[in-house]
Amino acid sequence: MISLMGTQGIATHTDSTGLGWILLEQVLFFGGTYLVVRWIAPYLMSLSEKFVMNASVTIMSMVICLGMAWIADLVGLSGAVGAFFAGIAVAHTPYREVVEAHMEPIGYAAFIPLFFVGIGLSMSFDYLGSSLGFIALMTALACLSKLIGCGLGAKLTGFDRTSSLVIGAGMISRGEMGMITVQIGLQSGLLAKAAYSKFVLVIILATIIAPFALKQR
Repeated sequence: MISLMGTQGIATHTDSTGLGWILLEQVLFFGGTYLVVRWIAPYLMSLSEKFVMNASVTIMSMVICLGMAWIADLVGLSGAVGAFFAGIAVAHTPYREVVEAHMEPIGYAAFIPLFFVGIGLSMSFDYLGSSLGFIALMTALACLSKLIGCGLGAKLTGFDRTSSLVIGAGMISRGEMGMITVQIGLQSGLLAKAAYSKFVLVIILATIIAPFALKQR
């Protein structure tokens, strides 16, 4: 739930608006998201082809992404939720491959490094020396919960033992969404800086372990 609610959604938005109205806004947001995926995004993407400018399709996809992230934040959700659904909307248009080819270099050159810089700036190693046992335990739980939980789910749905282990091992990596979740927790005051640093390290360690676990399958 924390990963869905942005800082504004947890604190400021709740203070200034009733809970019932917030829920209504969010229901309307998800209803509007369907309209974006079904009609608005395809129309805007096709319209962008008529603009006399370079990379107009890519620029329009960024407008849709940033616009939906802003609206999600406005109704008390995390901007990541809006950006996620914007990606789904653009992916359901004929321009998916063009946008993907153009956005990947932009992401790796600017947005992704800036995201991880922001994560690193909030890290503190002052408390990690006395928390190695906690970090090791949480890392083990992070790995086992995915390996057993997802692997068992795959087994119950008909996959063989090897495939189930591959699925479980492949799910160990928490990645960017885990980072976003702990960052929202820190910004909203739900996590202390010491706890934030520990959980970020756990996410990093689980992400590093994942490919080695996959290789053993």
